Amino acid sequence: MTHITLITGGQRSGKSSYAQRLALSLAERPFYLATARVWDEEFRQRILRHQRDRGAEWMNIEEEKYLSRHQFGGDTVVIDCVTLWATNFFSDNDSDLSLSLKQLKEEFDRFTAQDARFIFITNEVGLGGVSVNETQRRFADLQGWLNQYIAARADEVILMVSGIPLKVKQDSSLSHIQ
Repeated sequence: MTHITLITGGQRSGKSSYAQRLALSLAERPFYLATARVWDEEFRQRILRHQRDRGAEWMNIEEEKYLSRHQFGGDTVVIDCVTLWATNFFSDNDSDLSLSLKQLKEEFDRFTAQDARFIFITNEVGLGGVSVNETQRRFADLQGWLNQYIAARADEVILMVSGIPLKVKQDSSLSHIQ
């Protein structure tokens, strides 16, 4: 049966660490589906550091956009992260908010139609205030609407604040994870 967890919060709030602990508590060899696109050398180094930090128990997959290309029958999968995934669509669609949101929702629905446990990591970009840049404001709208779409379909939603998980939407079967 499909199970969706959404972990959200600000930058460096502990989202990825929590998601990794959760996945390892559910599976011996979870999958890590990374959506990052390599934009520059600093970001490439960041990705390599994250890969090293995860350890050998992880099955790593890189996929910038089309998550549904990968099948995970009964597996546990961390998707890190929705924000970078949305950025890839938004960038490729020349900042077209409507087209990007449509494609992201369709891809999310195709991907999560399979029987697996999904742990999506996302950012609350709207918590940082309103940008003076029009493109950044459109992206914040895209991100917020996509987060709402995923949260509505999630079995549980966790907000990370300074490394502390706050249960926003709860599936009682996972109350033991901290």
